[in-house]
Amino acid sequence: MPRVELEVESEHAGERLDRYLASVLAGQSRAQVQRLIRQDRVRIGTSAPRANTSVKAGDRVLVDLPEPVATEVAAEAIPLAILYEDPDLIVVDKPAGMVVHPAAGHAGGTLVNALLHHVTDLSGIGGELRPGIVHRLDRGTSGVMVVAKHDRAHEALARQFHDREVEKEYVALIWGVVQAGRRIDAPIGRDPVDRHRMSARARRARHAVTRVTYARHFRGLTLAHVAIATGRTHQIRVHLSAIGHPIVGDSVYGGLRRRVPADLRAVTRLQRPFLHAARLAFAHPIDGRRLEFIARLPDDLQAVLDDIEQSQEPHAL
Repeated sequence: MPRVELEVESEHAGERLDRYLASVLAGQSRAQVQRLIRQDRVRIGTSAPRANTSVKAGDRVLVDLPEPVATEVAAEAIPLAILYEDPDLIVVDKPAGMVVHPAAGHAGGTLVNALLHHVTDLSGIGGELRPGIVHRLDRGTSGVMVVAKHDRAHEALARQFHDREVEKEYVALIWGVVQAGRRIDAPIGRDPVDRHRMSARARRARHAVTRVTYARHFRGLTLAHVAIATGRTHQIRVHLSAIGHPIVGDSVYGGLRRRVPADLRAVTRLQRPFLHAARLAFAHPIDGRRLEFIARLPDDLQAVLDDIEQSQEPHAL
């Protein structure tokens, strides 16, 4: 039975134990964590805590994870663009429109369903024979994702993401002029009015930084490369909207416009935000070698960009 040993960092002090473990244990939902606590598989020091026990900075938490069992999620023969695969991990180019995890309203057709069909050498993540999702992309966002095949790889990759050692770069088409070098440092949390949105003005928020590393300017638009170290929900979309430059096609954060100039009319064809996870670089979780993967702009976004380029000559600002 695998045992995980954790030391609570100061940023988690005061959190409920179940919330803390769900945020730091790779592949464990809050419900799964609560079940482990009820089964007496969790210790803080030598004491047997409850799910609502508050953790303190420096607490040593021991978790005994059960051996993996077959998952209830069905394997589905969904086409999947695999960029790389070895016994420890798989890297895919997720298409737009695909949800990562099965959930209410999305019981099938997800990335996990597809991976269960394509990956034949899973050894178990968090108690189930399923792929280990280390990070996520929104349903409408395409691009590079890495997925672990076993707990050791999952924990090592999750640590790299947590410690901000993973390089993540996106391509976004943005309304207005944004210069390369722009840095957005604003905490992100759940919008208190609309729980389906995130906000840079939330009462309870977590640190987030977004950087524009490259900018190509058109009249009224910027094609930008955007790097993030943190990975908050909707981070790039929220941050760009917060500075008045939402992502083109983003209906949630102000990126849709009813009237556009003739030379930008191609953007009205977008069925999703113009956002693509173009590059991902990290250390291999087992042997430590540096890996880098690039996913080209998908056809729907490339076609819009091509039409804009033909309609107007790009110019430097």
